[in-house]
Amino acid sequence: MRKVLTAVIRDTTPPPGMRHPLTDTTIQDMRVCLGMITARERELGDEAGETAQRPYYTDAQPTSTVVPFDLNKDKDQK
Repeated sequence: MRKVLTAVIRDTTPPPGMRHPLTDTTIQDMRVCLGMITARERELGDEAGETAQRPYYTDAQPTSTVVPFDLNKDKDQK
Protein backbone atom coordinates (compact mmCIF):
# COMPACT_ATOMS: atom_id res chain seq x y z
CA MET A 1 0.00 0.00 0.00
CA ARG A 2 2.83 2.35 0.87
CA LYS A 3 4.49 1.66 -2.47
CA VAL A 4 1.28 2.41 -4.38
CA LEU A 5 0.67 5.69 -2.55
CA THR A 6 4.25 6.88 -2.97
CA ALA A 7 4.16 5.93 -6.67
CA VAL A 8 0.99 8.00 -7.15
CA ILE A 9 2.65 10.90 -5.37
CA ARG A 10 5.78 10.61 -7.53
CA ASP A 11 3.78 10.35 -10.75
CA THR A 12 1.52 13.31 -10.01
CA THR A 13 4.09 15.72 -8.55
CA PRO A 14 4.48 18.59 -11.03
CA PRO A 15 7.69 20.52 -11.72
CA PRO A 16 8.39 23.53 -9.45
CA GLY A 17 6.12 26.48 -10.15
CA MET A 18 3.22 24.44 -11.54
CA ARG A 19 -0.03 23.75 -9.68
CA HIS A 20 -0.48 20.24 -8.27
CA PRO A 21 -3.22 18.24 -10.06
CA LEU A 22 -4.54 16.79 -6.78
CA THR A 23 -6.68 18.82 -4.41
CA ASP A 24 -5.34 19.90 -1.04
CA THR A 25 -7.84 17.59 0.65
CA THR A 26 -6.62 14.60 -1.35
CA ILE A 27 -3.01 15.41 -0.55
CA GLN A 28 -3.84 15.65 3.16
CA ASP A 29 -5.76 12.35 3.01
CA MET A 30 -2.74 10.66 1.42
CA ARG A 31 -0.54 12.00 4.23
CA VAL A 32 -2.95 10.59 6.79
CA CYS A 33 -2.94 7.20 5.04
CA LEU A 34 0.87 7.10 4.99
CA GLY A 35 0.87 8.02 8.69
CA MET A 36 -1.56 5.19 9.49
CA ILE A 37 0.59 2.73 7.53
CA THR A 38 3.66 3.83 9.47
CA ALA A 39 1.83 3.53 12.80
CA ARG A 40 0.64 0.02 11.95
CA GLU A 41 4.12 -1.04 10.87
CA ARG A 42 5.44 0.25 14.19
CA GLU A 43 2.73 -1.69 16.10
CA LEU A 44 3.57 -4.90 14.24
CA GLY A 45 7.26 -4.38 14.92
CA ASP A 46 6.60 -3.82 18.62
CA GLU A 47 4.49 -6.98 18.81
CA ALA A 48 7.25 -8.93 17.07
CA GLY A 49 9.80 -7.59 19.54
CA GLU A 50 11.73 -5.59 16.98
CA THR A 51 13.41 -2.42 18.13
CA ALA A 52 13.20 0.72 16.04
CA GLN A 53 16.67 1.18 14.63
CA ARG A 54 17.86 3.67 12.10
CA PRO A 55 20.06 2.48 9.23
CA TYR A 56 23.76 3.10 9.67
CA TYR A 57 27.01 2.65 7.78
CA THR A 58 29.11 -0.23 9.05
CA ASP A 59 32.24 1.90 9.06
CA ALA A 60 30.61 4.80 10.97
CA GLN A 61 31.85 5.51 14.48
CA PRO A 62 29.22 4.79 17.15
CA THR A 63 27.90 7.86 18.97
CA SER A 64 27.46 6.00 22.26
CA THR A 65 29.06 3.19 24.22
CA VAL A 66 27.23 0.46 26.13
CA VAL A 67 28.69 -0.12 29.58
CA PRO A 68 27.50 -3.36 31.21
CA PHE A 69 27.01 -3.41 34.97
CA ASP A 70 25.18 -5.57 37.48
CA LEU A 71 23.19 -3.86 40.23
CA ASN A 72 22.83 -7.09 42.21
CA LYS A 73 26.60 -7.52 42.61
CA ASP A 74 26.81 -4.92 45.42
CA LYS A 75 23.95 -6.55 47.35
CA ASP A 76 25.73 -9.95 47.38
CA GLN A 77 28.91 -8.48 48.90
CA LYS A 78 27.16 -6.91 51.93
